[in-house]
Amino acid sequence: MCMVIFAPIFAICAFATCGGYYGHLQVKVDCADRRQSNLSINIDFAYPFRLKDVHFQAPLCEAKREEILFLDGDFSSAAQFFLTVGVFAFLYSLLATIVYVFYQNKYLRNNRGPLVDFVVTVIFSFMWLVSSCCWAKTLSDIKKATNPTQVLLLISACRAQENKCTATQEPLWSRLNTSVVFGFVNVVLWVGNIWFVFKETGWYKTGQRYPTRSASGKRASEMRQRLYSESSFEQSEEGLGPQPSRQGSQQFNRQGSFNQTQVSLSLPHAYLGKPVIHDRENKVASQGPMIFVNEM
Repeated sequence: MCMVIFAPIFAICAFATCGGYYGHLQVKVDCADRRQSNLSINIDFAYPFRLKDVHFQAPLCEAKREEILFLDGDFSSAAQFFLTVGVFAFLYSLLATIVYVFYQNKYLRNNRGPLVDFVVTVIFSFMWLVSSCCWAKTLSDIKKATNPTQVLLLISACRAQENKCTATQEPLWSRLNTSVVFGFVNVVLWVGNIWFVFKETGWYKTGQRYPTRSASGKRASEMRQRLYSESSFEQSEEGLGPQPSRQGSQQFNRQGSFNQTQVSLSLPHAYLGKPVIHDRENKVASQGPMIFVNEM
């Protein structure tokens, strides 16, 4: 949303202040004999700042003739690069605005739209940074090349001490300074927009779905699980009712085992054998099955 509102505006301001610049410099040469003096030498230059093609005529005070001079330097590459980045950034901002408003569903389908938008935003952020830095350095060089002191040194008559040369009008640099400011504003705007575009990609959503826990968070979760297990254990004991103590259960087990041994010992043992029959003379007449009972 930030890019949709401000990016086209600042892009227009950046390339408009650079591309539409027109500079004017005026100097005068006052010769010693006053016959070949020229008090209005106009030097005009503009975008794309090919100063080597800018020429002007200056008088030669020693003879009745003039010389044609050219300014130094060609700064068109940095200026055109800065302007090109601004124009393409403006066009992409308009395209992104149309997609956000009218094709939101297609933009989010298969996560291709956010990924492409993220990559393009990173590229434009880098291009804005490089072009703004290059343009700021180039503007400094342009100011040096069009400095009235530097221009007057190009004139042969001004190198003679008897002649007087001065600058009557200097270029205004406020417009080009503003273009540099707008360039760095675009850098901040596009770099800040990387975060908002990244939030729409699947990478950010994947990180949100599986967040990483810190050490304190893990300890807090373990404490919560421990408290929950203890509370559930206490509730289960209350639901089952009072339970016998450990010592009572051990005594109960011991008594039960002791009683079992006593019961087993008190049971009578029977032995089946052949019965013995005695007659009157106390002799054994016959034997049959006998039963022996152990009494307590």
